[in-house]
Amino acid sequence: MSATWQGGDAPTPGRITALGWLRVALRASLLAVLVFGGLLVLLLIRLVERPLCGLHRPVTPFITQFVCRTAFRVLGMGFSTHGTLMQERGAVVANHTSWLDIFALNARKRIYFVSKAEVAAWPGIGWLARATGTVFIERNRARAKEQTDLFETRLKAGHKLLFFPEGTSTDGLRILPFKTTLFAAFFSDHLRDICYIQPVSVVFHAPQGQDPRYYGWWGEMDFAPHLLKTLAAPRQGRAELIYHAPLKVADFSDRKALAAACEERVATGHARMRK
Repeated sequence: MSATWQGGDAPTPGRITALGWLRVALRASLLAVLVFGGLLVLLLIRLVERPLCGLHRPVTPFITQFVCRTAFRVLGMGFSTHGTLMQERGAVVANHTSWLDIFALNARKRIYFVSKAEVAAWPGIGWLARATGTVFIERNRARAKEQTDLFETRLKAGHKLLFFPEGTSTDGLRILPFKTTLFAAFFSDHLRDICYIQPVSVVFHAPQGQDPRYYGWWGEMDFAPHLLKTLAAPRQGRAELIYHAPLKVADFSDRKALAAACEERVATGHARMRK
């Protein structure tokens, strides 16, 4: 997750009213209880689940789903999805708008995010990421083989890995070109014939009368003001997701062709939902 895209000036957050601060306090309190209470339950169950099931997590992903789906109710945001969840072994790719994507993509499908290694050290977010099984990777070619082996281990355990091929978050109005690096892992001899990739289009519709980029997080935007603006909103918008048909890796000649096909489907679905 990143806010480094330099695609345009970010809107200046408006002044939060006294009533807005009341909403912040209420929603933040409920979210804290929900997220960290869910984390505690997850960790307690994982104490039993891990020695019995190893990499397999038959119970704890449902806790993550419950927390993320309930978070939308706490925020007062609408949430809807279209399409069928992939049953085949493989990964999920989606466009990246903001930190809200984590809740949206976890709310319906049991997934495990792929994230840059430094996120593991972030206070709060890093703890949650590690507890929920996030795969941490380094952008280092010297470790490419090691990371491919890690992908293989997790995928063969039945985990659905999710990554953002744009490489950064955006204003939510456009899709950036998909980077092909992570797609390469799925063309290994042990994965190419057994893996599928499911593209997912994610759109956040702004509250009525607000800037269409309302939920976007990009450029030099700081996390705290964006979070406060979202918590303080008197009226919320909604999140909408399309799960496209999975693509079989073996049907594509290389990572560039696969990445281009995923980008086309995500962009088409995104444009359709924004109309």
